[in-house]
Amino acid sequence: MDPYIVMLVGIGGLILLVAWLPMVLRELPLSLPMFCIGIGYAVFALLGGDTPSPLHYPEAAERLTELVVIVALTGAGLKLDRRLTWRGWGLTWRLLGIAMPLSILGIGLVGHWMLGLGTAAAVLLGGALAPTDPVLASDVQVGPPQSGEEDEVRFTLTAEAGLNDGLAFPFVNLAVALALVGTEPSDWMGHFFSVDVVWKLAAGLAAGWGIGRLLGWLTFRMPNRARLSRTGDGFVALGATFLAYGLTELAHGYGFVAVFVAALAMRDAERNHAYHDRLHDFAEQTERLLMMVLLVLFGGAVAGGLLAPLGWPGAAAAAVILFVVRPAAGLLSLLGTTTRLPERGAIAFFGIRGLGSFYYLAFAANAARFPEMAELWAVVGLTVLISVGLHGMTVTPAMRWLDGRRRRQGVLALEG
Repeated sequence: MDPYIVMLVGIGGLILLVAWLPMVLRELPLSLPMFCIGIGYAVFALLGGDTPSPLHYPEAAERLTELVVIVALTGAGLKLDRRLTWRGWGLTWRLLGIAMPLSILGIGLVGHWMLGLGTAAAVLLGGALAPTDPVLASDVQVGPPQSGEEDEVRFTLTAEAGLNDGLAFPFVNLAVALALVGTEPSDWMGHFFSVDVVWKLAAGLAAGWGIGRLLGWLTFRMPNRARLSRTGDGFVALGATFLAYGLTELAHGYGFVAVFVAALAMRDAERNHAYHDRLHDFAEQTERLLMMVLLVLFGGAVAGGLLAPLGWPGAAAAAVILFVVRPAAGLLSLLGTTTRLPERGAIAFFGIRGLGSFYYLAFAANAARFPEMAELWAVVGLTVLISVGLHGMTVTPAMRWLDGRRRRQGVLALEG
């Protein structure tokens, strides 16, 4: 058989599944990512031979995961109806400022105590697994622009996923610095803080907002005949994504932060325009297709032995990270808020791990040498695998129960 023709058949089948499976699975406690991983595992297990291991192809792993994450960040920013304010985003700031650092610390300690990782590898594990993934968390995110599907749980998880991928970068860079120069702070700490923390975050925020405002003006505010919105083309979302990411990276800022902020700024330029739906739909469709390809490759990597370095300590560490560290950090960060306990529990529990975690590991592998990299990939791979299965089976019934509870409370409030 001609491999090219076989590849076309496979890609065609994947594209049809991208469109069909979400509709079929909508009422079931299953998710598209679960099927993708299963398909990848089955195909590569049957074919044998070389498998798409990120240990063997770290550069390809970095670039492919980078691409799907930035597209997902654009989609997340475009669908948020709520304006960016300190008070309106209160729960998100708590997750970013309290839950994420606590998660990084907790995961790093798990890596050090349970797995015997060195300092650099433990910090990398924490930085990679702490952020909520903007790709795989789509089932707990808000609906399309102006759809009304923006309750506090969905909004908080969407906004957190949009920002924390970029905010985890300083910790990943810290791990790379530790791997390159050791642990003596006098050699590099000042440079790390001033460049990797202050400058890159500030550049990401400023460039993202500036580029987003400019694109918003070009799209919605230019003289009527020249507005980008008149084209009706959804692929403008990809142009905005690549432009914001590329220009910010050229300025040595955090492109992940810039992409999400640019999408927020574009939405803010004209909040109720129907063109936002077109932009969001194209970004979401592209994200789903890329996600499906990557998860099939992940299934193939699992079939090829990605999890082979795992022992009982690694499996236990993955369970502690998912069932203890993130939920505990999330609940602690939300103490003192007026949000009811079931909503706080959902926000804390559905901090889904995913393709962003793969990106950070691949990025670090290409930037420095980590002797524990095979074990890191195994632990992160298992954590993502459990997260996909666990959250995929529980998110539909959990969100349906929360929606029903809110409706009952609304009826009681009206009757009262």
